[in-house]
Amino acid sequence: MLDTTPISARPTHAPADHPAVPAEKVGILLANLGTPDNYDYWSMRRYLNEFLSDKRVIDYASWKWQPLLQLVILTKRPFSSGAAYKSIWNEEAGESPLMTITKQQTAKIKTSMKARYGDQVMVDFCMRYGNPSTPSKVRAMIEAGCRKILFFPLYPHYAGATSATANDAFFRALMAEKWQPVTRTVEPYFDQPAYIDALAQSIERAYAKLEKRPDILVCSYHGVPIRYLMEGDPYHCQCQKTTRLLKERLGWPDTDIITTFQSRFGPEEWLQPYTVEEVARLAEAGKKNIAVCAPAFSADCIETLEEINEEIKESFEEAGGETFTYIPCLNDDDAHIAALSGVIEQNLKGWID
Repeated sequence: MLDTTPISARPTHAPADHPAVPAEKVGILLANLGTPDNYDYWSMRRYLNEFLSDKRVIDYASWKWQPLLQLVILTKRPFSSGAAYKSIWNEEAGESPLMTITKQQTAKIKTSMKARYGDQVMVDFCMRYGNPSTPSKVRAMIEAGCRKILFFPLYPHYAGATSATANDAFFRALMAEKWQPVTRTVEPYFDQPAYIDALAQSIERAYAKLEKRPDILVCSYHGVPIRYLMEGDPYHCQCQKTTRLLKERLGWPDTDIITTFQSRFGPEEWLQPYTVEEVARLAEAGKKNIAVCAPAFSADCIETLEEINEEIKESFEEAGGETFTYIPCLNDDDAHIAALSGVIEQNLKGWID
């Protein structure tokens, strides 16, 4: 039962000089990967330094990795990454598409939660890298009276480099708090029926608009080093299951859908097949008309809008492919918001019923 003390009121039976205490509520903190503040060199360098210094992302020994990162990679990569971001930047809002979409998702989830729980909940979002930072949003929620916080990384699939590092940032933020709230983290939702159905609906809508049905649907997931799988990371298996469940929901044969992995970085072997190579192979094998979706991303971002819809598309066309259709992420689609809201409601049980 939530405390019904009015906002910033003195607790009942407290002495007259007791400081005002905000009414208790439950915080719902959504988290996504992050975005640079701009695409200029220094904004990109700050963002990439934070991202690529994360041991969950690059787990090489610091004495080996940091000199390479600081003296070589961060000297050159901010230019190429900045150009990529510039090509997709939301100039009107002055922010990346990921930021724009995350704001839209948060607004819709806030509306959904208010309709369900009224003023008992507070909904906001944070980024693992860049702004708004996880610590700043945890602090804001506690100051607003959130004595319970549900932390929701917006990744359908669990990976150490995504869900785990988001949770790490959340737990570190709690370490700085005098009075820590009760907390929960949301488990991956890669096999939730509502999520699978939302994916299927988006694909059915996209196919219905095309003059010719694609020869195959490529489900392109963000890659990780294959070593991570060998060390116990469940990401690969969860991605494969999403594709299988999606295929079953669509009622398609195995030949109409495949799983691939993108965004390889560094010299290690990553999960295969690599999307950029597989689309070229498909074109050479006579699959001249393909569609690509990205089920591991809850919102369109640099990896989808630039990497898939530009680099991977170019690889397909250079190999003889003719028609390349990118199916956008679920973003703030109503079915997606309903699926995410359902996950939140499941995880709030026992706190608010």
